[in-house]
Amino acid sequence: MKKRFLLGKFWNPDDTLSALGKLREEGVWIHDVYSPFPIHGIEPYLNIKRTRLTIAAFIYGCMGALTALLLMGSIYGFIWPMDIGGKPSLAWPDFVPITFELTVLFSAHGMVLTFLIVGQYWPGKKVQLMDERQCDDVFVVAIDKEKIAPEDEGRISQLMNEHGAFEISEKEV
Repeated sequence: MKKRFLLGKFWNPDDTLSALGKLREEGVWIHDVYSPFPIHGIEPYLNIKRTRLTIAAFIYGCMGALTALLLMGSIYGFIWPMDIGGKPSLAWPDFVPITFELTVLFSAHGMVLTFLIVGQYWPGKKVQLMDERQCDDVFVVAIDKEKIAPEDEGRISQLMNEHGAFEISEKEV
């Protein structure tokens, strides 16, 4: 399913931020901004929600801790109990380091896999660039044409031109 975007291209981040501020004042929904480097203070202008990756990390960490405790508890308590120096077979304080390590391992690997799946970063996936220069020196503001009225396109283009856009174009991705 292809989408059509109205692209405003800027040479510097200050012009990009001023255009974003004016577009937000006018109630225009901004799809995304593509830039060669991170722009400080851009977050309020975009529709970025709080990430749920922290919740996934907590769940994966709990799974790692539970796996470690069940594995060590079943091995040392029931499958192969050992009497070492008169200590009990289920010496829970001895399980703390391994439990910690598996918690971190499950959490880290789970977050990476979740990030790759949610972001749809598959091996061999072709990258869709809005503009070839966005990786070098151009800042691209993408506006989804489905979210704006056809009669507003001219007003939005003029608004971006007033705030320093050197080129306005359309792209289907």
